[in-house]
Amino acid sequence: MAEATVNEPLNSEDTYRRPSHVQLWRRQLLRDKKALVGSIILTLLVLCAVFAYWITPYDPNAMDFDMIMRPSWAHLLGTDDLGRDLLSRLIYGARVSLFVGFSTVAISLVAGVALGVAAGFFGGWIDTIIMRYIDLQWAFPNFIIAVYLVAVFGTGLSNVIIAISLAFVDDFARIARGMVLTIREEQYVAAARTLGASNNRIMWRHILPNSMAPLIVQATISVSYAILAEAGLSFLGLGVQASTPTWGLILAESRSFISRAWWLGVFPGFSIMITVLSINFLGDALRDVLDVKEVKEPG
Repeated sequence: MAEATVNEPLNSEDTYRRPSHVQLWRRQLLRDKKALVGSIILTLLVLCAVFAYWITPYDPNAMDFDMIMRPSWAHLLGTDDLGRDLLSRLIYGARVSLFVGFSTVAISLVAGVALGVAAGFFGGWIDTIIMRYIDLQWAFPNFIIAVYLVAVFGTGLSNVIIAISLAFVDDFARIARGMVLTIREEQYVAAARTLGASNNRIMWRHILPNSMAPLIVQATISVSYAILAEAGLSFLGLGVQASTPTWGLILAESRSFISRAWWLGVFPGFSIMITVLSINFLGDALRDVLDVKEVKEPG
């Protein structure tokens, strides 16, 4: 009688392995056309911002006092009231907008997560103090807080970044605290305590990594809000220095000429719109990838 084979083939349930987030993200990009288009546009904008010095056809601050020129082969997007090439100014403006967007979210993410994790994990008077501050900040719109902080600190790129970062801290703190309150009751956290793990190890090894999914999604969405906030501050004259071209500043300077020079308002407005839409498309796709309810096992 033949002996039974030792190495029997595994069934589909045994061979199935949960795909990584990178694989899920790649599949989501290929399936979601909006996210794919958004990633391409955002990549092009980042490349334009990084290589602005080499790809701009003119100096963004070079003036030609002849007159406002319509879009032409010499100036693809026309010129402003001082004869400055609009395309060059928009490319350099992408540097400021994207830098402010990503840097402010990075700062507010770190600060908000630190406050939220401390409030949710330790509780007691620490939670009371932190959350009362967060509640106070939550009572005001983020943009109003940013305007107030810029008025206190003064204008300039660094002050704008600090102001917008502080305005967005409450969003991340609330999400982090809510996730910590849920995760700290899980069995693996109780097991870590039983094994003698310290509070710091539990927070940074067990709780924080398992609460990053909603924080990453919120960070993606907040980048677009930060770009809009910077444009709004520049439009009001509270942004960076006037010698630095930004999309909001270009819009503000076009107000007096919008009736006879439509391109001065259309192109910077379109730049802001397409950037925010691209980031939002990526944020929606990222939310679907990180949401475990959306992950379907092969049938």
